[in-house]
Amino acid sequence: MIHLFIQGALISGGLIVAIGAQNAFILRQGLLGQKVFYACTICFICDAALISLGILGVGTVLQKTPFFLNSLAIFGAIFLYWYGFSSFFRAYKRDSHLHIERGKDQQPSRVKLMLATLAITLLNPHVYLDTLVIIGGIGGTLGSEEKRWFLLGSIFASFVWFFGLGYASKKLIPYFESSKTWMVLDTLIGVVMWWIASSLVIFVYQSLQG
Repeated sequence: MIHLFIQGALISGGLIVAIGAQNAFILRQGLLGQKVFYACTICFICDAALISLGILGVGTVLQKTPFFLNSLAIFGAIFLYWYGFSSFFRAYKRDSHLHIERGKDQQPSRVKLMLATLAITLLNPHVYLDTLVIIGGIGGTLGSEEKRWFLLGSIFASFVWFFGLGYASKKLIPYFESSKTWMVLDTLIGVVMWWIASSLVIFVYQSLQG
Protein backbone atom coordinates (compact mmCIF):
# COMPACT_ATOMS: atom_id res chain seq x y z
CA MET A 1 0.00 0.00 0.00
CA ILE A 2 3.04 2.26 0.18
CA HIS A 3 2.56 3.16 -3.48
CA LEU A 4 -0.82 4.69 -2.60
CA PHE A 5 0.84 6.75 0.14
CA ILE A 6 3.34 8.04 -2.41
CA GLN A 7 0.60 8.65 -4.98
CA GLY A 8 -1.41 10.68 -2.49
CA ALA A 9 1.66 12.69 -1.49
CA LEU A 10 2.60 13.45 -5.09
CA ILE A 11 -0.90 14.49 -6.14
CA SER A 12 -1.51 16.59 -3.04
CA GLY A 13 1.97 18.08 -3.17
CA GLY A 14 1.66 18.92 -6.84
CA LEU A 15 -1.53 20.89 -6.20
CA ILE A 16 -0.30 22.64 -3.04
CA VAL A 17 3.16 23.60 -4.31
CA ALA A 18 1.69 25.64 -7.18
CA ILE A 19 1.92 29.33 -6.25
CA GLY A 20 -1.36 30.33 -4.67
CA ALA A 21 -2.98 32.51 -2.05
CA GLN A 22 -2.02 30.32 0.91
CA ASN A 23 1.59 29.95 -0.17
CA ALA A 24 2.05 33.67 -0.76
CA PHE A 25 0.57 34.39 2.67
CA ILE A 26 2.72 31.80 4.46
CA LEU A 27 5.85 33.04 2.68
CA ARG A 28 5.19 36.60 3.77
CA GLN A 29 4.51 35.63 7.39
CA GLY A 30 7.67 33.53 7.43
CA LEU A 31 9.79 36.38 6.11
CA LEU A 32 8.34 38.78 8.68
CA GLY A 33 8.59 36.18 11.45
CA GLN A 34 5.02 36.91 12.49
CA LYS A 35 3.54 33.93 14.34
CA VAL A 36 4.59 31.51 11.62
CA PHE A 37 3.61 28.43 13.64
CA TYR A 38 -0.02 29.53 13.95
CA ALA A 39 -0.29 30.42 10.26
CA CYS A 40 1.23 27.09 9.15
CA THR A 41 -0.87 25.09 11.63
CA ILE A 42 -4.16 26.66 10.54
CA CYS A 43 -3.38 26.13 6.85
CA PHE A 44 -2.41 22.51 7.51
CA ILE A 45 -5.46 21.71 9.67
CA CYS A 46 -7.85 23.24 7.13
CA ASP A 47 -6.13 21.44 4.29
CA ALA A 48 -6.10 18.09 6.13
CA ALA A 49 -9.78 18.42 7.05
CA LEU A 50 -10.84 19.28 3.49
CA ILE A 51 -8.69 16.53 1.98
CA SER A 52 -10.22 14.03 4.41
CA LEU A 53 -13.74 15.16 3.56
CA GLY A 54 -13.00 14.97 -0.15
CA ILE A 55 -11.51 11.48 -0.06
CA LEU A 56 -14.30 10.23 2.19
CA GLY A 57 -16.92 11.17 -0.40
CA VAL A 58 -17.90 14.84 -0.09
CA GLY A 59 -16.07 15.70 -3.32
CA THR A 60 -18.47 13.59 -5.36
CA VAL A 61 -21.47 15.43 -3.88
CA LEU A 62 -19.99 18.89 -4.55
CA GLN A 63 -19.37 18.04 -8.18
CA LYS A 64 -23.14 17.73 -8.54
CA THR A 65 -23.91 21.15 -6.93
CA PRO A 66 -22.69 23.84 -9.38
CA PHE A 67 -24.66 26.56 -7.57
CA PHE A 68 -22.54 26.07 -4.44
CA LEU A 69 -19.28 26.10 -6.40
CA ASN A 70 -20.29 29.20 -8.38
CA SER A 71 -21.33 31.11 -5.25
CA LEU A 72 -18.08 30.13 -3.56
CA ALA A 73 -16.10 31.24 -6.60
CA ILE A 74 -17.78 34.66 -6.72
CA PHE A 75 -17.16 35.45 -3.04
CA GLY A 76 -13.64 34.11 -3.32
CA ALA A 77 -12.88 36.26 -6.37
CA ILE A 78 -14.07 39.40 -4.57
CA PHE A 79 -11.86 38.63 -1.58
CA LEU A 80 -8.79 37.82 -3.71
CA TYR A 81 -9.21 40.98 -5.80
CA TRP A 82 -9.25 42.98 -2.57
CA TYR A 83 -6.23 41.15 -1.16
CA GLY A 84 -4.36 41.66 -4.44
CA PHE A 85 -5.17 45.37 -4.40
CA SER A 86 -3.78 45.58 -0.85
CA SER A 87 -0.56 43.93 -2.03
CA PHE A 88 -0.22 46.33 -4.96
CA PHE A 89 -0.83 49.25 -2.60
CA ARG A 90 1.90 47.98 -0.23
CA ALA A 91 4.27 47.69 -3.19
CA TYR A 92 3.45 51.24 -4.30
CA LYS A 93 3.85 52.69 -0.81
CA ARG A 94 6.76 50.33 0.05
CA ASP A 95 5.12 49.64 3.42
CA SER A 96 6.57 46.14 3.91
CA HIS A 97 9.71 45.82 6.01
CA LEU A 98 11.46 43.31 8.23
CA HIS A 99 11.27 44.02 11.96
CA ILE A 100 13.81 41.44 13.11
CA GLU A 101 15.12 43.34 16.12
CA ARG A 102 12.02 45.26 17.12
CA GLY A 103 9.60 44.52 19.88
CA LYS A 104 6.67 42.13 19.69
CA ASP A 105 4.30 45.09 19.57
CA GLN A 106 5.19 45.32 15.88
CA GLN A 107 3.46 42.01 15.24
CA PRO A 108 -0.28 41.49 14.71
CA SER A 109 -2.28 39.94 17.52
CA ARG A 110 -2.69 36.18 17.53
CA VAL A 111 -6.44 36.47 16.91
CA LYS A 112 -5.95 38.88 14.00
CA LEU A 113 -3.34 36.62 12.42
CA MET A 114 -5.51 33.52 12.85
CA LEU A 115 -8.55 35.24 11.33
CA ALA A 116 -6.48 36.46 8.38
CA THR A 117 -5.12 32.95 7.83
CA LEU A 118 -8.61 31.43 7.96
CA ALA A 119 -9.86 34.05 5.50
CA ILE A 120 -7.07 33.51 2.97
CA THR A 121 -7.62 29.76 3.26
CA LEU A 122 -11.38 29.28 3.43
CA LEU A 123 -12.40 32.15 1.13
CA ASN A 124 -10.25 30.78 -1.68
CA PRO A 125 -12.38 28.43 -3.81
CA HIS A 126 -9.27 26.86 -5.33
CA VAL A 127 -8.68 25.22 -1.96
CA TYR A 128 -12.04 23.45 -2.24
CA LEU A 129 -11.57 22.57 -5.90
CA ASP A 130 -8.13 21.07 -5.22
CA THR A 131 -8.94 19.22 -2.00
CA LEU A 132 -12.60 18.26 -2.27
CA VAL A 133 -13.11 17.91 -6.00
CA ILE A 134 -9.76 16.87 -7.51
CA ILE A 135 -8.11 14.94 -4.65
CA GLY A 136 -11.51 13.78 -3.41
CA GLY A 137 -12.49 12.64 -6.87
CA ILE A 138 -9.33 10.55 -7.22
CA GLY A 139 -9.63 9.14 -3.71
CA GLY A 140 -13.27 8.29 -4.29
CA THR A 141 -12.25 5.66 -6.82
CA LEU A 142 -10.30 3.67 -4.20
CA GLY A 143 -11.40 1.02 -1.74
CA SER A 144 -11.72 1.72 1.99
CA GLU A 145 -8.26 0.38 2.92
CA GLU A 146 -6.63 2.04 -0.06
CA LYS A 147 -8.23 5.37 0.85
CA ARG A 148 -6.46 5.37 4.23
CA TRP A 149 -3.02 5.17 2.66
CA PHE A 150 -3.89 7.68 -0.05
CA LEU A 151 -5.26 10.03 2.63
CA LEU A 152 -2.15 9.70 4.82
CA GLY A 153 0.10 10.50 1.87
CA SER A 154 -1.97 13.53 0.91
CA ILE A 155 -1.99 14.92 4.46
CA PHE A 156 1.74 14.24 4.89
CA ALA A 157 2.55 16.30 1.78
CA SER A 158 0.43 19.18 3.10
CA PHE A 159 2.22 19.12 6.48
CA VAL A 160 5.70 19.06 4.97
CA TRP A 161 4.96 21.83 2.49
CA PHE A 162 3.31 24.41 4.76
CA PHE A 163 5.74 24.09 7.67
CA GLY A 164 8.69 23.76 5.30
CA LEU A 165 7.71 26.92 3.43
CA GLY A 166 6.97 28.87 6.61
CA TYR A 167 10.24 28.13 8.36
CA ALA A 168 12.58 27.76 5.36
CA SER A 169 11.60 31.25 4.23
CA LYS A 170 13.73 32.61 7.09
CA LYS A 171 16.80 31.74 5.03
CA LEU A 172 15.67 34.34 2.53
CA ILE A 173 15.72 37.13 5.12
CA PRO A 174 19.05 38.63 3.93
CA TYR A 175 17.50 39.19 0.52
CA PHE A 176 14.46 40.91 1.99
CA GLU A 177 16.27 43.56 4.01
CA SER A 178 15.86 45.75 0.94
CA SER A 179 12.55 47.54 0.38
CA LYS A 180 12.94 46.92 -3.36
CA THR A 181 12.80 43.15 -2.80
CA TRP A 182 9.61 43.58 -0.77
CA MET A 183 8.17 45.70 -3.54
CA VAL A 184 8.81 42.86 -6.01
CA LEU A 185 7.29 40.26 -3.65
CA ASP A 186 4.19 42.34 -2.90
CA THR A 187 3.73 42.97 -6.63
CA LEU A 188 4.10 39.26 -7.36
CA ILE A 189 1.57 38.41 -4.63
CA GLY A 190 -0.85 40.94 -6.11
CA VAL A 191 -0.47 39.44 -9.59
CA VAL A 192 -1.03 35.92 -8.23
CA MET A 193 -4.14 36.97 -6.29
CA TRP A 194 -5.66 38.75 -9.28
CA TRP A 195 -4.76 35.86 -11.60
CA ILE A 196 -6.53 33.40 -9.29
CA ALA A 197 -9.52 35.75 -8.92
CA SER A 198 -9.78 36.15 -12.70
CA SER A 199 -9.62 32.38 -13.21
CA LEU A 200 -12.54 32.07 -10.77
CA VAL A 201 -14.56 34.61 -12.73
CA ILE A 202 -13.84 32.65 -15.92
CA PHE A 203 -14.83 29.43 -14.11
CA VAL A 204 -18.22 30.90 -13.16
CA TYR A 205 -18.77 32.31 -16.66
CA GLN A 206 -18.01 28.99 -18.32
CA SER A 207 -20.15 27.16 -15.79
CA LEU A 208 -23.14 29.41 -16.50
CA GLN A 209 -22.60 29.13 -20.25
CA GLY A 210 -22.51 25.35 -20.01
